[in-house]
Amino acid sequence: MTRLRDLAELVRAPAALSVPGDSLAGASSSGWPAGAGWPDGLRSGALPLASTCLYWAGMALNDWADREVDAVERAERPIPSGRVAPRTALALAGGLTAAGLGIAGLAGGRRTLAVAAALAAAVWAYDLAPKEGPLSVATMASTRGLDVLLGASAGGWPTLRSAAAPAALVALHTAGVTALSRGEVRGGSVAVAQGCVATTSVVAVGSAVRALTAPSSGTTGFVSRALSLALTGWYAVGVLRAQVAAVRTPDAATARRATGVGIRGLVPLQSAAIAAAGNPGTALCVAASAPVGAFAMKRVSAT
Repeated sequence: MTRLRDLAELVRAPAALSVPGDSLAGASSSGWPAGAGWPDGLRSGALPLASTCLYWAGMALNDWADREVDAVERAERPIPSGRVAPRTALALAGGLTAAGLGIAGLAGGRRTLAVAAALAAAVWAYDLAPKEGPLSVATMASTRGLDVLLGASAGGWPTLRSAAAPAALVALHTAGVTALSRGEVRGGSVAVAQGCVATTSVVAVGSAVRALTAPSSGTTGFVSRALSLALTGWYAVGVLRAQVAAVRTPDAATARRATGVGIRGLVPLQSAAIAAAGNPGTALCVAASAPVGAFAMKRVSAT
């Protein structure tokens, strides 16, 4: 019988703590004023839940699609170990996708549903297509970028454009982490790890520039800029340390650790974007999920 813990491992449940910050960053960067709520009303607070459903759907579908490869390379995973039946994983992926789309549509209307549908299509395309090569990395990166835009979608196309910068930074970070994750089983390469270090450096500089150029009027503006810079530093130090280790020792264990750190590194990156948009309180709340996620990921793998 499939246990709840097996399903949690299938969908990498703790890693979902890196997801709500995407849509919050998009909503904040699209002009959400401090204390005024989400665009298009409080209903849009459901968008982080929609994002989480689609993320979990992607994890379940990934393991269903990779079940034959995992039987050789990752036999401990729920499907090859026999703890979760393939049909259960596929049904869960479909159900969670439908739930995510439904919540998005109810929360933000047709525009939000359209972005959520594009996000769901990218998730399924990544999982069902071959996972080697730059196209696969770009597809995965697009899922996180679209997730940020999902948070801005309720306000229409103008707000989507204003959220493009944080969406691009999150997508670029995701591309680096995805490329590095290819070495989790057989080991990576120095060149890939060096590319990830360069990518993270660009993302950190971009985040710092957004912090420094954010509106600074009043105490809230000063606090927001300072907090955004601090969160950017947290992101850069943590992620770069792990990736530099992968440059020095590009074996499977080091690549796996660096990938996990990269996933958790999304939280301070998202928080920095939220703070730069003038929402320091929300940024601190999102950042507070990072240690919780780190603790949970020690018990249920995020990769």
